[in-house]
Amino acid sequence: MRAQPGRRGELVEILLAGTGSMPGCLNYVIAEDAADADAIWISEVWDDEASHKASLSLLAVQAAIARARPSIAGFDSQTRTRPVGGVGLPA
Repeated sequence: MRAQPGRRGELVEILLAGTGSMPGCLNYVIAEDAADADAIWISEVWDDEASHKASLSLLAVQAAIARARPSIAGFDSQTRTRPVGGVGLPA
């Protein structure tokens, strides 16, 4: 995700505040890009796609999206994967 110039910290704060309780979310990590001051990386692992879709209807998530929208400049890319295990994930 790309933040508006100079607003990455604000965007990260909003996204982190709106993700406290999302049923089915196994992992949600927001990272700042070390080489690009306006870019962040969001890595998510869900138990299934239905849980992810359901999270978008949660009031806290909807509020975070609404608050974050003015800070978002765009989305550079999206990649879907199928996790098969690792540290922090159930086998």
